[in-house]
Amino acid sequence: MLRKILVLLECGVLLAALLVVGAAWQQQRALEQPLHLTEEMLLEVPTGATPSGLLNRLEAEGVIDNALWLRLYWRFNLRAPALHSGEYRLLPEHTAKDMLGLWQRGEVVQYSLTLVEGWNFRQVRAALGRQERLEQRLADLTDAQLMERLGLAGQNPEGRFFPDTYRYVRGMSDEDLLKQANARLEAVLAEEWQKRAEGLPYREPYDALIMASMIEKETGVPEERGEIAGVFVRRLRIGMRLQTDPTVIYGMGERYNGRITRADLRTPTPYNTYTIDGMPPTPIAMVGREAINAALNPLDGSTLYFVARGDGSHVFSRTLDEHNRAVREYQLKRRADYRSSPAPRAAADTE
Repeated sequence: MLRKILVLLECGVLLAALLVVGAAWQQQRALEQPLHLTEEMLLEVPTGATPSGLLNRLEAEGVIDNALWLRLYWRFNLRAPALHSGEYRLLPEHTAKDMLGLWQRGEVVQYSLTLVEGWNFRQVRAALGRQERLEQRLADLTDAQLMERLGLAGQNPEGRFFPDTYRYVRGMSDEDLLKQANARLEAVLAEEWQKRAEGLPYREPYDALIMASMIEKETGVPEERGEIAGVFVRRLRIGMRLQTDPTVIYGMGERYNGRITRADLRTPTPYNTYTIDGMPPTPIAMVGREAINAALNPLDGSTLYFVARGDGSHVFSRTLDEHNRAVREYQLKRRADYRSSPAPRAAADTE
């Protein structure tokens, strides 16, 4: 009797071993099975999706053969955290194990959007609207409603976002991206404000942001930012109007057709620094760190004027006579260049 029991036990152990080996073989086979794809597939994983649900779906679609073994492997071997939502790029050469590895590491497809220095907010909104993979929550809102949604109620959106390349994944929204860009701008502005020179004509960081936006739009050669800032700051200190064309263009809005005339320079708008004293009420564009730094650390000197050469650089002058000579020499060569420099209206040319 005892012998019979031992034989049965041995058979049971052997059978169990065979089952374990067979299960391991089946699981390994399922893992090494190439995905049934003929071309790249973007697998969208919504928030809250589970591996079991995805595997069942892929089995139903014929992408994998046996979801059961893959579910068991995910649960007992990987012990992975919750799935990252987004898109996963699956390729024909991937095995099921490769796919599970992507899920475990959260390697979702990333997209990028570059916000460019010097853009105005209208251009920012247009760029956001072209991002097909970005959830559009703000498209139908006015600028004021948009800022309220971002928690910035009452603020003008111009210049409030930092130009940079931002990465996003499917499932993120335009609201998420703008919140990142605003937080980045505020951090950079606060950091640069702490390093500002003494005696600047700014009451608060926002004033420096306005100044930086004019510097950004006037600068064609990066090395000139500090000197352009110096001209503007010296003019503010002595009560001289800034008279910079980008503010005229911004105030014209959609009326601007690529050229400005003497009549445009004389037409009052809240932004036309030929007709208003001091700076415009808001920034006129997005600014990078370098423009902010220049606004807060302008170069010392005595120049009060500059005129564009036509190659992006400028001639800087201390006196009106010097400036008028530079205008006569260079302005006729740069009729297509909108950057006319601060100068008395009598010296301004028709553009």
